Amino acid sequence: MEVSHIHQDINITPELQARINELLSHYPADKKKSALIPVLHEVQDAHNNWLSVPLQDKVAEMLEIQPIEVYEVVTFYTMFNQQPIGKYMFEFCRTSCCAVRGAEDLMEYTCNKLGVKVGEVTADGLFQVVGVECLGACGYAPMLQLGDYYHEKLDKAKMDQLIEDCRAGKIDLHKMTITQ
Repeated sequence: MEVSHIHQDINITPELQARINELLSHYPADKKKSALIPVLHEVQDAHNNWLSVPLQDKVAEMLEIQPIEVYEVVTFYTMFNQQPIGKYMFEFCRTSCCAVRGAEDLMEYTCNKLGVKVGEVTADGLFQVVGVECLGACGYAPMLQLGDYYHEKLDKAKMDQLIEDCRAGKIDLHKMTITQ
C-alpha cells in the first residue's frame, strides 16, 4: 500500500455523516461492510479526492470493520487515490485498442504540454496525467476519463481544448455539461 506522509485533515461534516447514514440504511445493520465502496466514494469526494491512511482508518471505524479491510479495497481499485491528486486527473486508457489508436503518444503530448511526467501533479495543482487499464470504451479510442466522464476519440486539438476548458473552470467533474 502506498503511504502518503502528507497530512490530511479528517472532516466528517454533519452533511457527510448524514450521507453515510443514508448509504448504510440500504444494508442490514450487521452488514455495514457492504456499504464500503459507496462510503469510500463519499468520503474521498469530501476530502479533496484522496484517502490518507488515517482517513481510511476512520472509515473502518465508522463501518465497524478492520482497517485492513478498507486498505484491501483502496489499494485494489484505481478509483481510490492514496495521495493528493491534481484537480483534473486525465486518466488515459492505455490498453490495446487505445494504444493502437495513439493513446501513449497523446499521453506524452499532454505531459509535455503540461510540463509533467506521467503521475506527477502540475505545480499549480490543477492537472495530473495517469495511465489506467481498460475503461471499456474500445470503440471510441483513444479516450480518457476525467472525473465521472469519458472523453472519446481524442486527438491533440481535443486535448488542447479540454485543457483550456479545465483552466477556464468550464469542466464540472461530476456533471456532464460544460459550464459557460
